[in-house]
Amino acid sequence: MAQLLTQNSKLKKTSKAIGLKVMNFGIPALVDPDSGRRTCPFAGSCAKFCYAQKGAYIWSNVKPAFKERYEATKRDDFVDRMIAEVKRTKAQLVRVHDSGDYYSRAYIDKWFAIARALPDVRFYSYTKSVPLFLERDDVPDNYDIIFSEGGTRDDLIDTSRHRHARIFSSYDDMHDAGYVDAMSSDVNATKWFNPSHKVGLVFH
Repeated sequence: MAQLLTQNSKLKKTSKAIGLKVMNFGIPALVDPDSGRRTCPFAGSCAKFCYAQKGAYIWSNVKPAFKERYEATKRDDFVDRMIAEVKRTKAQLVRVHDSGDYYSRAYIDKWFAIARALPDVRFYSYTKSVPLFLERDDVPDNYDIIFSEGGTRDDLIDTSRHRHARIFSSYDDMHDAGYVDAMSSDVNATKWFNPSHKVGLVFH
C-alpha cells in the first residue's frame, strides 16, 4: 500500500532550511489513467507543460503510487487515514497536491475535515479549481489556498486580493512584478511565511 504522504526533493530542501517537516500529497495529474476521469477538472494551458506528467512522476515505480492515493481519496476512511498519517510522519506543513487537483466538492470537504482535526498543522495547496473554492466560506484557518493561473477559469481570479500564483520566464521578471519567490522555498506559498498574496514561480 502506498504511503499517503511523501517528501519530494524540493520539500526535503525546504524542511532542512526552515527546520520544520514539510510533507506532500499527490494524485495523478490531469486524468486518472485507468478510468479517464479528470483529476484536474479546470486545467487549461497548464496541461501543455505540466511538470507532473513527466520526469519522476511517470516512472514505473512511482506512477502506481499516485493511482493508489487517488483511489484512497474516494474511500470513506480517507479522512481518518490521512489524520493518522500526518500524526505518524509528524508533518508540520502539508502541501496538498504536488500533482493533481481538487476534482469535486466532496473531495474538498474531506481535506477541510482533516485540517480542522489538526489545527496545529498548516495545509497549503495550489489549485486551478477556482469556482469550487469561491463558493466556499468555510475554509479552515490553517488551510492556504493559492489560485494557480493557467486554468480555464482564470477570469475569476481577482489578483488584487486573491492569493494566487503566477509563472514567470525568469527570476528578474518575477521580482520586478513584485511576486514573492516560492521556488527557493516552497512554503513561501503559505501565509505563515509570506503575507503577500502574490506567489511567484519560474518556468522550469
